[in-house]
Order: sequence, then C-alpha cells, then structure tokens
Amino acid sequence: MKDKNTFANASVEKAPSTRPHSSDYHFEEDNLIYHDTYFGNRDFIGEEIVYQDQNPVWGMNYYGYILAGGVTNKELSTFLERSIMQEYDDVIPVRGPKEFHENNWTYKLTVDGDISRFSGKEEISRNGEVVYRLFLFGGFIT
Repeated sequence: MKDKNTFANASVEKAPSTRPHSSDYHFEEDNLIYHDTYFGNRDFIGEEIVYQDQNPVWGMNYYGYILAGGVTNKELSTFLERSIMQEYDDVIPVRGPKEFHENNWTYKLTVDGDISRFSGKEEISRNGEVVYRLFLFGGFIT
C-alpha cells in the first residue's frame, strides 16, 4: 500500500506539508490511510503511520544518509525508488526486497522481527562500496 503509492512512485505528487520544512506523502484506500513525513534531503529522518478507521495502528521511523561524497542525491534516489518498486516476498513489506541489483548498483535490506515489531538496515552499494545507509524500526501501535 505505502511506498509504491507515495515517494518511490515518480508519478505521485507530495501532499501539503504538515509541519515546517517537512516533505509529506499521503495515500488512502478503503478504511486505511498511510502518511509519511520526513525532513532533509541528502541526510533525512522521517516517520510513516498507517491508520485504520482513523486510528493509528502501525508506524515506522527511519534515518538515512549518503556516505560517499561522489554520489549525488538524484542518482541515489533514482536507484532507491527503482529498488523499492520491485515486487518481492522475501522480507516483511516495510521497504523493499532483501536484495536488488542493477548495473553497478546493489540494494540490500535486512530486517529483524516481523511486521508487529522490527528493526532493520537498508544499504545501497555502488561498485561494491556502501554509499548509503538507512536505519528503520517500527511495529503495531496499540
């Protein structure tokens, strides 16, 4: 429901900002609402919340950053978006597949736990060098 209908999909527009200097995405389907708010660009921090019948039921926080000076935000974002848009069933659906390769780029996601309570790390390598890292954690809200 989430990333493929929001930031990872180039045809989706951002929602109005909910806080000063935030970037927001909003998606609704039936009785579910997904909202993602993040701050920053090259280094960023954010939160995703899923609502069911207007009540928050699931959330995830994340912090990501580019490690290599020779990598532009645009080229990294382009590969990250393609990675997250991949179909997969090899890891809990919080981000992207366990691994995706394209040309000299590699995406990897490792997650401990399950959708109810988890933590994980996302990395992107170019030519074998890790150039981006994101830490994430979340779970059900009661």
